[in-house]
This record gives sequence, C-alpha cells and structure tokens, in this order.
Amino acid sequence: MKKSPLLIIFLVVFIDLVGFGIVIPIMPYYARAFGASATVLGWLMASYSAMQFLFAPLWGRLSDRIGRRPVILVSLAGTITALCMLGLAHSLAWLFAARLLAGICGANISTASAYIADITTPEDRTKGMGIIGASFGLGFIFGPAIGGVLSKFGFAAPMFAAAGLALLNLLFALVRLPEPLASEKSRAFKRATNLSRRFDREAFRDSVLADPRTAAAVIVFFIATFAFTQVEVSFALFMLFRFGYGPEQAGWLLALMGLLGAFIQGGLVGKLSRRFGELQLILCGTILMALGLTGISLAWHLTGVIAAIAVVAIGNGLNNPSLSSLASKGAPPLRLGVTMGIYQSAGSLARVLGPLAGGVVFDRLGASTPFMVAAALYGLAFLTAAGFSRISDFESASPRNAS
Repeated sequence: MKKSPLLIIFLVVFIDLVGFGIVIPIMPYYARAFGASATVLGWLMASYSAMQFLFAPLWGRLSDRIGRRPVILVSLAGTITALCMLGLAHSLAWLFAARLLAGICGANISTASAYIADITTPEDRTKGMGIIGASFGLGFIFGPAIGGVLSKFGFAAPMFAAAGLALLNLLFALVRLPEPLASEKSRAFKRATNLSRRFDREAFRDSVLADPRTAAAVIVFFIATFAFTQVEVSFALFMLFRFGYGPEQAGWLLALMGLLGAFIQGGLVGKLSRRFGELQLILCGTILMALGLTGISLAWHLTGVIAAIAVVAIGNGLNNPSLSSLASKGAPPLRLGVTMGIYQSAGSLARVLGPLAGGVVFDRLGASTPFMVAAALYGLAFLTAAGFSRISDFESASPRNAS
C-alpha cells in the first residue's frame, strides 16, 4: 500500500528534529569543555538561529525554482556534514563552524511547510501544517532523552548518532519522498506570497498592522520567544551549577517538558480554543509561563524543578498554537503566506537575540537570573495581550482568511 506523501514528509521532518533534539542537552556541556562561558554559549546558539533567519527565505525561493524534493535532500546532506563536524570538533571555533552549517541546513522547515501546502487542499491546510508542530513536539520528547543517555559515552557519541539518524533520513527521503505535483499557477502564487517577501513594507502594513489580532500575535510571539530562548541557553548550565546534573539528567527533564507540551498541543488545546478562544489561552499560557519560570529559579530540590517544568510545559503548550492560530485569523486570504512568514520572522529574530541576552545575564547576574528575566518578559507578554483585548473589534472581527 502506497504511503501518503503527508505521512512521508511527517516522518522526514520528525526524524530530522529528533536528530536536532539529541544535540540540545549536550551542547552547553560540550561548549563548556572547550572553555566557553554562558555568554559564548549564547553566541553559539544565536549563530544557529541567525543562519535560519537568513537562509529560510533563500531555501524557499530555491525550492520554487528547482522543486521541494531537491532542496530537502540537499539540506539533509548538509545536516549530516554539520553533525559529523560536531562529533569531530577539537576547538570552540570548530563548534561554531558546525553550528553555522547546521543552522543553514535547518532552515529547510520553510520548504517542508511549502511541501505540505502543495499536497493539501485549502480545507485541510491547517491540519496539514500541524504536522510541523507535532514533529517539533515529538522530536523534543525523544531527542533530548536519547542524547542524554548517549552522553555517557562521551560528548561526540550523541553527535555521531544524530548524524547516523540523518543519514537514514536522507536515504528514506531519497527513496520515498516524491516531488509534489504543484501547478504553475500555484507556484506563481507561492512566489508572490512566500517568505522571501517577509520584509515587504506593503505586505507588513496590509497583513499585520491592518488587523489587531495579527498585530497582537506577532508582538506577543516575539516577546515570548525572546524570553524562552534565554531559558534554553541557561537551563542545562543552571542544573549543573545548582544541582550538579550532567547532560543525561538535563535530557530527561527536557524530554518531560516535551512530553507534556505534546499532550497539550496534540488535541487538548484545540478543544480549549473552541470553548474559550485563542486570546484567553494566550493570557492563561503567558501567566503560567511566568509562574513556572519563577518556580524554576527558586527551586532548590528536584521535585520543585519538575513541578515548575510541568507548569512551563502546560503554559507553552497553550501559548504557541494559540498565537499561530490568532495570527492566521487576522490574515487576508491572499496574504496568508506573507503574514505567517512575518510572524515566523519575529520568532527567528527573537531566537537570535534571546540566547545572547541569556548568556550575558547568566554570567554577570547569576544562574537563576535568566529565569527571572524571562518570567518578567512573559508578564509583559500578558499585559500586551490584555491591552490588545481592549480593542473594541478584537473578538468580534471575523476570520479574514475564512474560505
């Protein structure tokens, strides 16, 4: 029986993100072995996000010209190379070179999204795009746990394991991933609305500023992502400094966060959204994030950390999909692609700035301070969302992208 292209692209993205997740709990300890401070680690993580920010539109444009399949295959091959470079790293400069290449190749999520758009009908588009979110959630359940366990054999072992997984993924995609049969008209539309136009001023005015829901989603998403990426760069080092935990324990804790987040986003958030609306979930999610991050900073026992992580996972699970949905509801039909590109750009920029800020704060103000700063930023996100909610037509406006 022939597998659906949607299932195949899900498997490709999922395996790709498991490999990415394997590296996450290891990188802070790996960089520290080469003498990196938290500030330098922030630069290391920011370099990955910066390459994604720069190359996502380039991959998108290239896939419009030569097809989705070749771009995905080339990026997977580049990922294998980057992971092997990590495993063979003998200096901090080598780590930076590997992460820069990994960021360039990791920008293929935009191409995967375009692939899904090619093979789904407008009615099934939202469900299809949910594959990307599900892949992230599942990748962050299995990846950190695998990476943590393999770290017992040295920091290089998880990198080579991730490279082997990426190689299997490349072979699977080479054999089973077809090129989607998109019409020339469809391709022309994507060229007009893809991520390469993310900074078009007219598109920004018509897509973001024209509707308070989209404006609220973009601003809150930037603040929330800026806050959360400070936590990503600080979490493993915080656990090392306060509890003496290594990458294995940090990996299991991140896997727990991913498991709870996947449960929330896997079905519960849809039911809650239909009952309460996106805005209420965003308000609830940002408050839970603030409380959970404050709890982590104040915890001196593992039980307190686990309880706080659970609150963070629930808050994040409510917040992220609700923001995406709110942004799309404010988008005009012919600018949905541009709108979501601008929305993702806000997150990409925050992922560049957040790790830098988190590393500096960790080094200069202490291990728990990045969590307190992030909690305060989530409080700001809550106030921003609440402020937008007072706009008279915020809730009453009908979805502009309804079919």
